[in-house]
Amino acid sequence: MTRPEFDAWRGRIARAYADEQVAAGTWPAEEALQRALEDTAQRLPQGPATEGMLLLQGVLDDGTTGGTADGTVVGRLWIGLRHPRGTPDCAFLYDIEVDGAHRGRGLGRALLGAAEDVVRSHGIGALELNVFAENTRAGALYASAGYEVVTRQMRKALRP
Repeated sequence: MTRPEFDAWRGRIARAYADEQVAAGTWPAEEALQRALEDTAQRLPQGPATEGMLLLQGVLDDGTTGGTADGTVVGRLWIGLRHPRGTPDCAFLYDIEVDGAHRGRGLGRALLGAAEDVVRSHGIGALELNVFAENTRAGALYASAGYEVVTRQMRKALRP
């Protein structure tokens, strides 16, 4: 990902992350975007050049023999080669996204497979990710790809 691509992506990813946190009830709406921007800046202090972080773009294959890419970016991956909580031999998938126009064609599964291949190529034995409970489509994709629930947070609203 180039610096201009990163700058455009950073705003989109922060907005999406803020919206997920608000929907989950973990952050107030009026603070969410700022918190998401700060969190991203903390995790990526040198932007796309941050050591231990991989920011990759999925490029559409035109289907010819040899897999020549036609240059169409269809999605993005953000992979941390070190787990944020220090889990040994485990990378962390911070974000996987397929652009709206390309959804429903198996590209999310292809990007997930690419993420796994990249992690393996760095000699790391596991990949972990978080998925919000209401994102059932993503949860189903991860489960069908062999991911297992290792932790679960639960909440009960106590106010009417």
